Amino acid sequence: MPKAKDNNKTKKEKKHFFKDLKAELKKVIWPTPKQLANNTIAVITIVLITAVLVFALDFAFETVNKYVVEGAKAVVQKDENEADTNEINTNTTNAVEENQVDANTVETNQNTVNEAVVNNEATGSVQENVVE
Repeated sequence: MPKAKDNNKTKKEKKHFFKDLKAELKKVIWPTPKQLANNTIAVITIVLITAVLVFALDFAFETVNKYVVEGAKAVVQKDENEADTNEINTNTTNAVEENQVDANTVETNQNTVNEAVVNNEATGSVQENVVE
């Protein structure tokens, strides 16, 4: 039997809820059609003004940001170009120095070989010459 009591109690609560809802809705003061139209126009106007303001601020910030970013890119590219130029100059200098060292080494080795040949011819003996 406890289930039957619970069912009756729930049905009474539902009826009571809807009765209270109906009573509260009767207490509401509904706007007249003229008030409804005025309020609707006011809301739409405020929304449009806000949208225009947001668009204007967005456009202004985008434009400022665009010029700032382009200026920063120009500075970075200038720095990169200078760094590349310095790197090329350093690489060129290193290559020239290496070529000079290689030329000096070849010249020294050639002189050693020539001296050995002259010594061999002078003494008439065959010797092995090791060139480093």
